[in-house]
Amino acid sequence: MTPRYLLLIPFLFSCFQLSASTPFHIYSPSSKENTLWIVKATPRGDRLDLKVATKVNFDFPGRVITAHPSKPLLYVTATGGDPGKVPGAVVHLKKDGSYHSHHNVNFNDGSCYLALDKENKHLLGVSYGNGRLNVYPLDDKGIPGTAVTTVDEGKREAHCVLLPPDGKNIYIPYVKGNLALLQYAYDSKTGKVTPLEPKDAKPPLGSGPRHMAYHPTLPMVYFSNEQGIGLSSYRREADGQLKAEQDLSILPPGMSKIGLSASDLLITPDGKFLFAGLRGHRQEFDRISRYRVLENGKAEFLGLTEADKIPWGLTLSPDGKFLLVSATSGASLTAYRVSPDGNLKKVASLPWDSRMSDLVTR
Repeated sequence: MTPRYLLLIPFLFSCFQLSASTPFHIYSPSSKENTLWIVKATPRGDRLDLKVATKVNFDFPGRVITAHPSKPLLYVTATGGDPGKVPGAVVHLKKDGSYHSHHNVNFNDGSCYLALDKENKHLLGVSYGNGRLNVYPLDDKGIPGTAVTTVDEGKREAHCVLLPPDGKNIYIPYVKGNLALLQYAYDSKTGKVTPLEPKDAKPPLGSGPRHMAYHPTLPMVYFSNEQGIGLSSYRREADGQLKAEQDLSILPPGMSKIGLSASDLLITPDGKFLFAGLRGHRQEFDRISRYRVLENGKAEFLGLTEADKIPWGLTLSPDGKFLLVSATSGASLTAYRVSPDGNLKKVASLPWDSRMSDLVTR
């Protein structure tokens, strides 16, 4: 899982004054064992030691996770369940990032992606199963309440919700047969969502925008193309509308897309590089695709790095120097060192449960 690491950077730097040798934690829920894995990562120069610190027992199959940017809280949810009673949890951490406690909460719908708005007043989730967006208010302690907004477009297979740096819009990509890229204005004070006109940015046929990343300073939004097997770049106009700039296909000439799909996407904190997962469901072609961001905001494909079977979730270490990747069939967590030129070098691996996908660091 996950561009969610950008939300953590201000808190991490102010509270922990991170350096290259500062240990950090990786958090990922296991729906197989109904647990939350907490892995301690200790940098050793260019390498990284990974060690399981603890496993927290849940009474539900958590799959999706995000973190509060200024409070020591994690939010975990299942991807499905009874409407209004979808199980989730708020996890409280100690100052050093270790586990303190957790309590259960219920959500309207299962979510495939969770994110906070820029004022940290609401938690947003989108459902792959029914395509709905829910906006949950957070109290002063960061605990979610009953949804104040639910948007149902009658489309399944929504895949991501993530707010831009100014927090004024929401963009929700839909994949496969429900292909769409829906655009809304967002009021962080109330959690109200208003469709833009036109509402659909109309991504190219066959692209399937899945996960997104925002450039930290340029008005650019990037999407991993689940069906298109590549990357699309959009410029965000002053009125919030997205304008397509690129649709990159990255497969070697003559290679079939059948049995392949893209997964997570993230951008480095300095906005220089993008990384995305490429899953070889029915081909032995599991990779991390690498891109350089040019001065005009467009992306340049750099190449592919081998990954374990079905790379699904991506996140960065708090200092941005290591890329962490979950492999759902390979049942592993892999760490890569990010070089100054955007290359990746595998430096550590840890076996964990199959189907573990989302992950965050702090």
